[in-house]
Amino acid sequence: MDSNRLLAPPAPIHTTSQSLDASTNESENTIPSSSSTTEHSPFSLQVPSSPTSKSLGGETLRSRAESFNSTAETSRSRADSFNSKAETARSRGNSDLTTVRSRFEGDELTTEEALRPDKSTEKDFETDNSPFAFSPGQLNKTLNPKSLAAYRALGGIYGLERGLKTDLLAGLSVDETTISEKIDFDEATATARSKPIDARPIIAQEAIVSGHAVQGQFQDRKRIFNDNRLPAKNRISIWRLFWNAYNDTVLLVLTAAAIISLVLGIYEAVGQPHDPSEGQPVDWVEGLAIMVAIVIVVLVTGLNDYRREKQFSTLNARKEDRQVKAVRSGKSVMISVFDVMVGDILHLESGDSIPADGILVGGHGIRCDESSATGESDAMKKTGGSEVWQRMVEGTATSKLDPFIISGSKVLEGVGTYLVTSVGVNSSFGKIMMGLQTENEETPLQAKLGRMAKWIGVLGTSAAGLLFFILLFRFLGGLPNNTQTPAERGSVFTDILIVAITIIVVAVPEGLPVAVTLALSFATKQMYKENNLVRHLRACETMGNATTICSDKTGTLTQNKMTVVAGLLGTHTNFARDIDMSDEEKTILTFAAAFDRLSPEIRSLLLQSVAINSTAFEGEEDGRATYIGSKTETALLTMAKDFLGMGPVAEERAGVEVVQLFPFDSDRKCMGVVIRLANGTYRLLVKGAAEIMLDLATEELPDITAHSLESFELTESARLRAFANIDDFATQSLRTIAMLFKDFQQWPPVGVHTLEDDKSMARFEDVCQDMTFLGIVGIQDPLRDGVAYAVKRCQDAGITVRMVTGDNVTTASAIAKQCGIKTEKGLVMEGPKFRQLSDEEMDKALPALQVLARSSPEDKRILVKRLKHLGETVAVTGDGTNDGPALKLADVGFSMGIAGTEVAKEASAIILMDDNFSSIVKAVMWGRSVNDAVSKFLQFQITVNITAVILAFVSAVSSPDMHSVLSAVQLLWVNLIMDTFAALALATDPPTDKILDRKPTPKRAALITTNMWKMIIGQAIYQLLVTFVLYFAGYNLLGYDTRCSALSGQDFTRCTDTMNTELNTMVFNTFVWMQIFNEFNNRRLDNKLNIFEGIQRNYFFIGINCIMVGGQVMIVFVGSTAFQITRIDGPQWAVCILCALPCLLWAVVIRCIPDVYAKMVFDFVCKVWLACARPVMKVLRVVFRPVGKVSRTVFAPTKRFTKRTVSKFSKKKGAEDEMFSKGKNAAAADVEAANASEMKTMTSPTTPPHPQTSAEFPLQPPPITLTTAT
Repeated sequence: MDSNRLLAPPAPIHTTSQSLDASTNESENTIPSSSSTTEHSPFSLQVPSSPTSKSLGGETLRSRAESFNSTAETSRSRADSFNSKAETARSRGNSDLTTVRSRFEGDELTTEEALRPDKSTEKDFETDNSPFAFSPGQLNKTLNPKSLAAYRALGGIYGLERGLKTDLLAGLSVDETTISEKIDFDEATATARSKPIDARPIIAQEAIVSGHAVQGQFQDRKRIFNDNRLPAKNRISIWRLFWNAYNDTVLLVLTAAAIISLVLGIYEAVGQPHDPSEGQPVDWVEGLAIMVAIVIVVLVTGLNDYRREKQFSTLNARKEDRQVKAVRSGKSVMISVFDVMVGDILHLESGDSIPADGILVGGHGIRCDESSATGESDAMKKTGGSEVWQRMVEGTATSKLDPFIISGSKVLEGVGTYLVTSVGVNSSFGKIMMGLQTENEETPLQAKLGRMAKWIGVLGTSAAGLLFFILLFRFLGGLPNNTQTPAERGSVFTDILIVAITIIVVAVPEGLPVAVTLALSFATKQMYKENNLVRHLRACETMGNATTICSDKTGTLTQNKMTVVAGLLGTHTNFARDIDMSDEEKTILTFAAAFDRLSPEIRSLLLQSVAINSTAFEGEEDGRATYIGSKTETALLTMAKDFLGMGPVAEERAGVEVVQLFPFDSDRKCMGVVIRLANGTYRLLVKGAAEIMLDLATEELPDITAHSLESFELTESARLRAFANIDDFATQSLRTIAMLFKDFQQWPPVGVHTLEDDKSMARFEDVCQDMTFLGIVGIQDPLRDGVAYAVKRCQDAGITVRMVTGDNVTTASAIAKQCGIKTEKGLVMEGPKFRQLSDEEMDKALPALQVLARSSPEDKRILVKRLKHLGETVAVTGDGTNDGPALKLADVGFSMGIAGTEVAKEASAIILMDDNFSSIVKAVMWGRSVNDAVSKFLQFQITVNITAVILAFVSAVSSPDMHSVLSAVQLLWVNLIMDTFAALALATDPPTDKILDRKPTPKRAALITTNMWKMIIGQAIYQLLVTFVLYFAGYNLLGYDTRCSALSGQDFTRCTDTMNTELNTMVFNTFVWMQIFNEFNNRRLDNKLNIFEGIQRNYFFIGINCIMVGGQVMIVFVGSTAFQITRIDGPQWAVCILCALPCLLWAVVIRCIPDVYAKMVFDFVCKVWLACARPVMKVLRVVFRPVGKVSRTVFAPTKRFTKRTVSKFSKKKGAEDEMFSKGKNAAAADVEAANASEMKTMTSPTTPPHPQTSAEFPLQPPPITLTTAT
């Protein structure tokens, strides 16, 4: 579309010269009055009414704002007079035309055509008993795609204000519940077209804002427009989780074998003759017990997954919530992003992520990045809705005008306010997000453990396959002499198959990825309680291995409670709160004495520098009036209020016309504003880092008592005095801010460069030269309590802490010494010098670098990049929009929950909700705790795997009847212990302070350390030795051979069978008790001996062990038939416990073996093992690949049938699902219509999405490089 086409005014078309004049006169009545324009001026809108004026209603607030704007309007009218000449010339040029209406896209559309619904969005246009003039669908037409024609059809900003029953100044009333008076479409749009703007009715506001919660607040708005929430993603139902747990090939095969065993057992018991003296056969019990055990395993696994899903849903809800600044009942308040309503007036600032669609009311220099929402890569300049409407009325609007604010986009620069028109599922980005909700991410540790689980599973499957074929060949070899019935022979074969499959179930460690998920879910929940909101799970585990932390100063190391405690007016007048009378070189005045000396002219100038050149505003926090915004600016406003007689900020700013605003830029370390004075001249006010500002100054005001602003050259001696004050303040750890000003006769000044897209705006670098120095203030920001101790703990943990700050070298060094960051040999460097170093020079300087002063976000990014190049695991903090690249680049990015921008929060992995460095130390502790929990579980599970598989294999091969000492049901109980119970017990150990007494684990460290291998192999040897002795020699050692020697015949056979059953029961019982005791051993990963440290704080561990002990006792006493065991007496219990208990003492012996010697042995064994294992693996792969294909082919129909059945059964019903489906369909249509080319995965409608990728990891042996535990 041609961007220079004109938009026609909405007034009627006239075709004669006379009617053209009449139209001009008529249009004068329809153009918003000048007072109204100023009333909605960008600057007055960004700072709403003072919270001190509680008795003011909406009309009073408006009238007061108008009275203060009258002066500005006088000046504005002079400028407008020049436009009248252009209008006259334009009308003369067009006098011979039959129409003054131009052509543009949508020009020919009527109101009905501009707002006509699409087929996919017709339901959005339907409202039931709505008190508002517009439906959600009509409001969406302005943004689908951007449509000035739809904006015109809705009556512009004033029609929206009227139709949504809100107020562009005072916002929504906090006491609104239901709305009794209705307004129709024609009435709302006619308000903007037929009446002067200042005559439109104002929605009544309560005089005093209620201090209590309002029941049913915004009830009608929520009913018609919804709130700013997306419907929760359809969480997997518990039935689906049960199916997922059961939908495993091994379990399906085991189920089939159990069914066959059950059928054959029943056939033997019912359909075959048997000796009455031997009792009823109970072979069918094993098949039934296996099926019951499978059900228990599936139930426990499914419930565990359900609990995990629920925890992550809670985490995601917390992650998406944030606070935004809104105007309600004339006051600026902080509200949850979920509570944003259609009709709200929201503040916009640089770095904000826009939470809802809307129309810009007014602002200064607002540019938005809409690439994540529309695919548009260029920064989009925004124009106020009132200006766009007025230009449409005048006929001077072009298609370049863009008042539309799109949810999901980011504010790159500027400040202002906007009117919310669509929220939640009705917002443009919310519709898209409904179709992009994704699953939880997989962390690197989960991926590593998944690969290891596959590798261990292959080994276990190979062992099971080898056992199956050995027993099968024995079975086939004995068939010629086998006198059993066909059913009995079939039962024997089924038993062989069941034992082999059960070994696979035990060998496959599916609990490994589950263990890390449990540890992460538990850790993130606890971290949230300690002010760490984890946005990406991978950050939790990565933080445990951090080797360096690059921390901001303000708010992180300090309290961010800033107060002006000293200063310099001009270059001669010093003031401070605490007067040092011993200083003989200069006279230091009190605040009151210094400011009393100011002449009215200089006092007014200083007040302008503080109040006008500021983005902070008055509001409420916790029910009390305060300043909201940058803590530096709030400190200056407090000083102005206390000593300069400043009134409400809104009133100070109301009578000032802001011409141009220069938002704070972290690269140039300053901000500025241009105002038009009453005499028609212009004044540039700048404040920023003192040493940088002083370099820009060439003049000063030598006499602060003078009644004129005549300036003189800033002499070298005066400059040196100012620099000396800066250094003096810096040595006292004060932040120094300098203020400058300069007057101009016109704006933009002659000869300066202007912005390409707006010639009325000058470039900052061209005008901020030869400035006049006004003064310096020193702002104190005390250190946070416990910061020095936290830094010391990080250093003890092997983590290097570096301070990265924008303060000068002296201030940064002083604070770094107080924190303990700066040492005698530490290096302090300035950002400009640091960025000029070559890569080699940086790499040499980085080990000693402790403080980077006067740094920019780009310096921080370069620092993070070089540290990662050196192999460091880097954590970095940031709060500004420009910190985003560094936060993304770091291994773990921490954003500030209080002072951070939304862009910074989105780029970060963890949000510090209290902005406190000590919370970072907590994150380190919990990160290490996650890694430790996984290592503990890994150590425990591999020990059980090795012992169970070898014991079952050897006992089955050596048994004459080819039965394993551990039956299938017993192995399933062991599998339940090690895959679920142990994961819960070992993954929930909270960290202790001693966890910081060791160095970080390197990035490429193996999952299993030398100490872990030492414990795994040592415990496996002990457990196998004990169980083999009991199994092979227990019959003689326990005297069972003498008990049956006197018997003969069937009595001897029965006695022998009973003794063997008791012995097998003791083997099983001893084996389980060894696992329970070994779980205590695995609570420590180092070589220290106190395995009970902190156990009293882990209620999960205590409770789960009680369940395991109780379950084992019940199995032995009442599970005889199902588990193929029998009751044992007291002495036999004593033997079991006494054989199992020494594994605690054996662990002490293992820990006493030096890791160095163990590593030498393991290195040799690993090399030999790998040399033998690789060819075997290749052979097994060739052998079992056809078997796997056949198995999948056989069970495919069963899986499909079961999947369809469960899917139908688990479908949820309800309005919420209907809404979700509706949102998805609308999203698909909107994406196609808007042709959004780039989408990033996100978790809320306020942040852009990022694409998720999935990868399949090839099956390969995990890294087994041995490392030494400390």
